[in-house]
Amino acid sequence: MSMPRIVEAKFVKSAQSITDSLPEDLSEVVFLGRSNVGKSSTLNALAGRKNLAKSSATPGKTQLINFFETRYRYKEEDYPVRFVDLPGFGYAKVSKSLKEVWQKNLVEFIQNRVSIRLFIHLRDARHPHAKIDEDVEKYIKGFIRPDQRYLTVFTKIDKLNQKERAKLKNDFPDGIVLSNLKSNGHDRVHFEILHTIFGINKEGV
Repeated sequence: MSMPRIVEAKFVKSAQSITDSLPEDLSEVVFLGRSNVGKSSTLNALAGRKNLAKSSATPGKTQLINFFETRYRYKEEDYPVRFVDLPGFGYAKVSKSLKEVWQKNLVEFIQNRVSIRLFIHLRDARHPHAKIDEDVEKYIKGFIRPDQRYLTVFTKIDKLNQKERAKLKNDFPDGIVLSNLKSNGHDRVHFEILHTIFGINKEGV
């Protein structure tokens, strides 16, 4: 079976808010999650690039909205998509004033950005019921538009045993589990992106 792959990926710019963001001329996939969930490594793994997104040893350090232009190829057709990496949430060491601005900017961005088509919420498989993640899910589902989708993706699945994995699958039947070490789950994420934005069917993946 032919699999979609990203043939081009590049960082375009960072923005502080919706006002200095890129024009809304390309469908966007937003990646959001707690500060230490592994967003950068997931973006890099999906794009097949080692240093596309810079990971930081200090959670919460990436406090800007980062835009990446990507181009998929599937069955000899090209599909341009913009990836948007949002600052991680829930990290206590960010100063209070910065946190207030940061969250206001993020709220404005995710609620008012017309070009967002898919929210990919990365969650730590070891803490699947963390309250902050449940709050974020409830919040996004409260304003999501009919042309948008919300997808739960679990990272750090390699750190779970078989019993824990089975429980996770049972608790979140629609969630995707991702192993950046073994590249498991990436094809499913790619198909979800292409299906949501371009209507491409998953062909049983």
